[in-house]
Amino acid sequence: MRAALRVLLHGYDYLVLYLGLAWLGLLCLAWTPMAAILYPLLSERRGRSLGRYVIMAAFRFYLAGLRASRRCSFDLEALDVLRDSPPLIIAPNHPSMLDAVMVISRLPNVACVLKAGLMNNVFLGAGARLARYIRNEPARRMVQLATRDFDCGSHLLLFPEGTRSTVCPLNPLKGSVGLIALHARVPVQTILIETDSGYLSKGWPLFRKPPMPIHYRVRLGRRFDPPMHARSFIAELEHYFAHELVQGSAFYPANSLPGQADRTSRLTSRSPS
Repeated sequence: MRAALRVLLHGYDYLVLYLGLAWLGLLCLAWTPMAAILYPLLSERRGRSLGRYVIMAAFRFYLAGLRASRRCSFDLEALDVLRDSPPLIIAPNHPSMLDAVMVISRLPNVACVLKAGLMNNVFLGAGARLARYIRNEPARRMVQLATRDFDCGSHLLLFPEGTRSTVCPLNPLKGSVGLIALHARVPVQTILIETDSGYLSKGWPLFRKPPMPIHYRVRLGRRFDPPMHARSFIAELEHYFAHELVQGSAFYPANSLPGQADRTSRLTSRSPS
């Protein structure tokens, strides 16, 4: 009997994960022709607003389905305080392919810096163009577009590692977050994404099932003022992430590690409430 239950649960886990991914793909595909039609018809302001809202709603719907399965949990409420914040760069670490989905699902006015190839992707391209997401190259054009987008009161989602983490706790950081913050004179809000699973991390085989349930937690980190020097800022940011991600782990309850409660108190006093 127990063996049969284990087999059924194993099958249910596959159903949750991969029918869920198929459902997300169908949502994106359904929006693609509509976004392509609306792109030349709507003004830039209306297209940007509608495009970002639809992507937020689709991602939230997808995560809600995973949560309802009781095989995945997402603690994302910390992001909600950013909804009405002034323009800033949202800079998370990047442990999995779901990171952008989690962040965007809580924020209605966020641009995302995407790899250039994704802007032509059949699933994402049309929706990303309507939402005025930003290509990551060429670098000068990326900085210009991001700076102009801040004038609309937007947030910018930019992963400082440039790709999903391949080393623990994170890859060496790229310089783009420092360049944009320096030129646009906007603060950088760090986001700490913690998980107890390697699911959809860099190199994870798509059809490999992880141990379940899977848990994700997002914490607000320190908010950095606009830097004076991009290179020294990147070094400071990398040191901060490395320290906090080692000390604040999803494997432990919040504030359970030695000294973590004091650090959390200090960070909260430096972040918006």
